[in-house]
Amino acid sequence: QVQLVESGGGLVQAGGSLRLSCAASVRTFSSYVLGWFRQAPGKEREIVAAISWRGVTRYYVDSVKGRFTISRDNAKKTVYLQMDSLKPEDTAVYYCAAAVGVVVTTSNEYGYWGQGTQVTVSS
Repeated sequence: QVQLVESGGGLVQAGGSLRLSCAASVRTFSSYVLGWFRQAPGKEREIVAAISWRGVTRYYVDSVKGRFTISRDNAKKTVYLQMDSLKPEDTAVYYCAAAVGVVVTTSNEYGYWGQGTQVTVSS
């Protein structure tokens, strides 16, 4: 089975940075589109960023453009989310997910999910 394990979450002050990592146990990692989602208490789960098979195509939700960077290392079977200039409204549980096909932003198109990692940004 495919397993995704997130790490790197924690507590950080506003304006600080964190880098989330998601390690995958899958033979053909490069064939999957990877995405990062987040869910804050009382809110719907939302797409944060997504990256294509070779990393050429990247998507970011408007609220994180210029602050977050998604990347992947197919040799290490790992996808990253570098988060800079963090704001309190970024506080949420962050999930990585994998999908087959082109870059998509709808959560129900992703068939594999990690367990989530908590990111808390204090003011």
